[in-house]
Formats: sequence, C-alpha cells, structure tokens
Amino acid sequence: MLGLDTSVVVRLLVGLPEGLAKKARRRLEHAVETGERVFVSDLVIAETYFALQHHYGVPKTRARALLKQFVDSGVVEADPPTMAADLAPATGAGLVDRLVHSRYRALGAVTATFERKQGAPEGAARLR
Repeated sequence: MLGLDTSVVVRLLVGLPEGLAKKARRRLEHAVETGERVFVSDLVIAETYFALQHHYGVPKTRARALLKQFVDSGVVEADPPTMAADLAPATGAGLVDRLVHSRYRALGAVTATFERKQGAPEGAARLR
C-alpha cells in the first residue's frame, strides 16, 4: 500500500518542478502496474487545496475540480471514501469544513460547531 503526501500530489497535478513531477508520475505508474493500492487522505487533499491556491495561483473552483478529478480517477483511493462528494461544487460550508465533517461521519461521530454553515449538514450539531 502507498499513501501519497501533499508534495507528491501537488507535483502530479501541476507538473512542477518537472524532475520531481516525473518521479512522482513514475512511482504512481509503478503502483498501478503492480496492483499496489494508492491512498490519498483528506488531510493531504486539504493541504493540496491550499498549496494550489497560495503557491501556484490556482483559483478555488479550479483547485477543487483538479482534486475531484484526481480522486475520481480510479488510480487513488480516498480516505475517507466519502471524500469525493465533498470535492463537488456546493454551497454552504467550505471544502475543508466539508472534509472535517466527512471524517467525523466516517467515524460515526457528530460534528460539533458554532458555525452556521458547518452545522447545517445532517450529522452536525450547531452549538448555541
């Protein structure tokens, strides 16, 4: 099994620096060829989301779309598996808040929050 770090996912998505991107691509290709399971966690997705915006100037909607395409590619397995739905365009809570909520849902926990938008989804409780 292989778990991808943020630095690898960023290189795969932006292709820079070129040498590191090639190494990342080769490692991922090797995993696919040998049937090795490849995981990407919600924390890596959150870090990559911010890295794409702040270091590469990728707009939020484009960053989310790139990440959704990556998670939906069939090459990687999302942890938690419900993460792909959180990457879809949506109103309400932001991407990272949705990832937090999904992580707690996967554990069978209720998300406690003071935030109105974060407290709206099923399985969340807004503290008043």
